[in-house]
Amino acid sequence: MIELEGVPELIDPVMVAAFEGWNDAGDAASTAVAHLDREWKGEVFAALDAEDYYDFQVNRPTVWLDGGVRKITWPTTRLSVVRIGGEKPRDLVLVRGIEPSMRWRSFCNEILGFAHELGVEMVVVLGALLGDTPHTRPVPVSGVTSDPDLARTMDLEETRYEGPTGIVGILQEACTHAGVPAVSLWAAVPHYVSQPPNPKATLALLNRLEDLIGLRIPLGELPEDARAWQLGVDQLAAEDSEVAEYVQTLEEARDTAELPEASGEAIAREFERYLRRRDPGPGQAPGGHATESGEGPYLRDPSSGRTRPPKPPKPEATAGPGPVGGSGSGPVTGSGEGSGPADGTDGSGPPQDSSDDSPDDTSED
Repeated sequence: MIELEGVPELIDPVMVAAFEGWNDAGDAASTAVAHLDREWKGEVFAALDAEDYYDFQVNRPTVWLDGGVRKITWPTTRLSVVRIGGEKPRDLVLVRGIEPSMRWRSFCNEILGFAHELGVEMVVVLGALLGDTPHTRPVPVSGVTSDPDLARTMDLEETRYEGPTGIVGILQEACTHAGVPAVSLWAAVPHYVSQPPNPKATLALLNRLEDLIGLRIPLGELPEDARAWQLGVDQLAAEDSEVAEYVQTLEEARDTAELPEASGEAIAREFERYLRRRDPGPGQAPGGHATESGEGPYLRDPSSGRTRPPKPPKPEATAGPGPVGGSGSGPVTGSGEGSGPADGTDGSGPPQDSSDDSPDDTSED
């Protein structure tokens, strides 16, 4: 039984989730959710029981000192709620954790139980993969769904992947079978510079999420961090002629593949994002932070024992530096889900690379 008496009734809630591990190359996805939680001052209202889902020899607990008292932090998945102020305030339910070691179906059922009790309208799962993409170009981010109607109305790709998957794919399929609209956003991280952090990939995920849910996200120092990361990788690559030549090859392939698309929709999307950031709405600061007055960040509600309202009907959706050669926490390219088959995607990953001319289309689960 899920008890949520401490959380008030939510406004048009969207659940945004990310999990450390196989589906989190460069820690890009988990860092994106951590950024949202930090910028909007989310407070944890629930945590899954670590004993049920984690092998502590794989994900070990940590010991730390709090005023001279030793405490233990157990690996788990936590949920928090934030309210974004503005002319049309809405809530985000943030799910941040570690890919579970066992009982994935029960894990997803718990997440879906929270989504149902909170009236979540859509679930967005963030992921990051290793791919043949140059660090000097914009990070490719693909949005995929198993729902044909959602794919059509929100300009997403309908997944056709077959092969090994991670918790991102399992959660998306669980949402689909439960009738909850679900989308996965995937950022491609250069496989030759895979160690975390990768602020450029994190920034790309947040920009795509902003377009998807129609909210202005405060970016803080992420743009500056992304520029510094790219400069650092530039310097490291320049020191190795073979790496520099390889990067140039990736750049040429990427530019050739994207040349026909360098118009229209991509340019319009960037211009709309620029206008949103330039013209903050009422009750919202230019950076997009929730305001102190009215509907600021919150968690506790003095009332208790309130019965949750039934889940609202679905709204009509609208389109809306690690060292070179290092290895990170993302999936390994060339086998399994790290590179994936070339004929489609799984429940969470965008289409796989089907030719040497389109490295930016490489995606995974």
